[in-house]
Amino acid sequence: MPAERAAASAANVVPLPPRPDIAVRLDGVSKRFGEVAALHEGSLAVHRGELMTLLGPSGCGKTTLLNLVAGFLPPDSGDIVIDGERVTAVPTHRREIGMMFQSYALFPHMTVAANVGYGLRMRGLAKREIAVQVADALALVKLTGLEDRRPRQLSGGQQQRVALARALVVRPKVLLLDEPFSALDKSLRASMQVELKEIQRKLGVTTIFVTHDQSEALSLSDRIAVMSEGRIRQCGTPEEVYRRPSDRFVASFVGDANVLHARLDRALGATATVALGAARVAVPAEALAGLAPGAPVDLFVRPEQMSVAGPAIPIATEGIVAAHVYQGGHVDLHVEVAEAAGGRVALRLAGCDAITRWPVGTRVAIAIGEPDAVAFPRGKA
Repeated sequence: MPAERAAASAANVVPLPPRPDIAVRLDGVSKRFGEVAALHEGSLAVHRGELMTLLGPSGCGKTTLLNLVAGFLPPDSGDIVIDGERVTAVPTHRREIGMMFQSYALFPHMTVAANVGYGLRMRGLAKREIAVQVADALALVKLTGLEDRRPRQLSGGQQQRVALARALVVRPKVLLLDEPFSALDKSLRASMQVELKEIQRKLGVTTIFVTHDQSEALSLSDRIAVMSEGRIRQCGTPEEVYRRPSDRFVASFVGDANVLHARLDRALGATATVALGAARVAVPAEALAGLAPGAPVDLFVRPEQMSVAGPAIPIATEGIVAAHVYQGGHVDLHVEVAEAAGGRVALRLAGCDAITRWPVGTRVAIAIGEPDAVAFPRGKA
């Protein structure tokens, strides 16, 4: 049986027509665990040199997809292609990938240098060459001078850098990162995000990054694949995903969103107009195709798109101020509104005078800015 599996793996390395712009491709890949579909016919193309983020809540299938690319799991159907070769049944060690786990998975009995050089030793490189490449990798992650320390002698951030150096030193075709910042505190996490992006850009290594943190995905990614219930719901640049979500899930999961009950006013070409109070809000028409004027819709509006209405500004709705949340550079004003799906909306107002201008219990009129609002048929997923 082992010989048969090896022969099958070798036979599965099939050159495909070259696509210089595509480093990793999944074609209709599915994976089930018993009755649960962890990934359902997932198709994704990762461009060479880009940082692609898989974003979604726990259990959405993003780590399963990463493990399928790595070869830790076999797909039930579909094909996986890396660098123009079909590797669906090729074992992990032959896929030329670098992997950084959430737990870092460092060998506690080995020094920093030995941990980083482990993959090179497994590849049979000469000691002198290993020493040179390890030194270069440690310099890249700013750990020169810590070669002889053990993992227990390092901080969490330093351990993470060792794990990153170990993944990069083998010069992988694809770098796979499974929530690598989840164990770090907020300030260290932010600095490591910047450093990772700089390293990834410097090396030009194709990277697939898994996270459930929206702000992390928006700040790091060239493109984001938003996942839910084993499906890829949308794939696009951070701006596209944030400003033009393809469905209700993406609109509610990526960034903060207020959901208001409104009605379709009219649709003309690619743009529709949604009516809420005296306001008329322009939204993309595609998601509302087939609805008649007057049909109920849910209007998704970002907190920064809402404001306290001034003179001569059409009023979308009115409500009672329920709470303030001070955020330093801005204040989130929480207002109880009858039209809100959750009973409240949040207005993100610059400065801090909102607390004194509109104290709790004040009745305020709310206006909605035009850019980037989206709408979907009422209550439909």
